[in-house]
Amino acid sequence: MTQKRLFFLALSLLFAGITLAQGGDKFLTRDGKLKFDATATSSPEKIEALSNSATCILDAATGDMAWQVQIKGFKFEKALMQEHFNENYLESDKYPKAVFKGKITNLAEVNLKNEGTYNAIVTGKLTMHGVEKEVTTNGALTVKDGKIQINTGFAVRLADFNIKIPSVVSANIAKEAKILIDATLMPKS
Repeated sequence: MTQKRLFFLALSLLFAGITLAQGGDKFLTRDGKLKFDATATSSPEKIEALSNSATCILDAATGDMAWQVQIKGFKFEKALMQEHFNENYLESDKYPKAVFKGKITNLAEVNLKNEGTYNAIVTGKLTMHGVEKEVTTNGALTVKDGKIQINTGFAVRLADFNIKIPSVVSANIAKEAKILIDATLMPKS
């Protein structure tokens, strides 16, 4: 190989490395799983739904993250439950999505560049049903094979988000809904 070709090869590799380093701090998913469970202990049936289309972007350098899920993307086992969820409770035509914008607050203890499982503390603002509230939760972040796996859960008081439950079904619907998240984030190219 001539010196000229070797120089251009080295230069190309250098630029490729710089490009990867710049984009290598952002991770993304468009198919995160979010489970919504508002089953009361006295309920004769499960009141839960799953969305497989939550999006998240995470900046590994700063710990900033943003999540979004379309409310109509939640699927219930029973069509009538899904209809009531969208029309009566979350009013998904008026409030089509839930959004969380936050940050890993203990980023010094969470090394997203090294493989391993870390306990992350995330704080931010959850906007749902037209109401914004501060949320803090702990979750497991596992870094493996260049991907970040997120597993966490937290509870939201439905009344805090102006979600009204009619008294005739209030014994069947929990006052707090559990939100469970399972997502694999890939490096953003």
